Formats: sequence, structure tokens, C-alpha cells
Amino acid sequence: MSVIEQEISQTTINITPVLSVTSSAVEVIRNLLQQRNIPNHSLRVFVSGGGCSGMQYGMAFEESPKEFDKVVAMDGVSLIIDSTSLMYLQGATIDYVDSLMGGGFRIENPNAVSSCGCGSSFRTNNDSGESSGGCGSGSCSH
Repeated sequence: MSVIEQEISQTTINITPVLSVTSSAVEVIRNLLQQRNIPNHSLRVFVSGGGCSGMQYGMAFEESPKEFDKVVAMDGVSLIIDSTSLMYLQGATIDYVDSLMGGGFRIENPNAVSSCGCGSSFRTNNDSGESSGGCGSGSCSH
């Protein structure tokens, strides 16, 4: 074994997945695609400014990705993420939670330093200042 091969074999590479999706979320996405009769569409997951904590998650079905989008395929469903949203969602996990209070998608985001009680709004270390939203009062408008 050469010195270069030894260095490569001793190097551990930690690659953070772009986005993970639980099996329950995949099943709900698959069912929604069937119900809406759009089996060839993908789910776009994105981040935009707003919400009680400064940033908010969004989802929408789209027929095809745009030029610089990242596509994550899992168990027959595809998710599309634009490059800006990817900066905020790298390593996140999308789950679907069903409870007595209702069901919905939940994003576990390792990049969020705080989030709103509703779970659809968050803040990262890169956000400057506090939000002007009303989450601090214990209520959420989402």
C-alpha cells in the first residue's frame, strides 16, 4: 500500500446527508401525489423569510426541478431543494406526525437554534437580531 493509499484509508469522511425523509413522511407524500393525480411530481421543500422566528418552511408540488436544484429521491418519491434553502436545510429530517391535535409534516433541523411552537418557523445563528413576530408571547399565527 502506498503512502497516499494509507492516508486515504485512514481518513474518515463525514458527509452530512442533504435531507432525510422518514418512512411515514414518504407514505404521506406518496398518498398526496396519488390523491391529486400528479404521480410524476416532486415535493419542493424550501425556506423563506417570515414567520414568528424569522425564517419559515414551505412545501409545494412541482412537475420538475429547476437548473440548480438538488433532488433527493427516496422510496419512489422525490424532493426538490433550491440552493439557498439547502444552506438552511442541510442535514434536516422531514417527518410526518399524526396526533389527536391533527397531523402534519415536522422538520427536525440541526441548523435551527430556535423555533416557534408551531414548528414551521425557525431562526439560525446567521440570522441577525430578534424577529418582530409574536412567538415570544406564547402564541403563533401559523
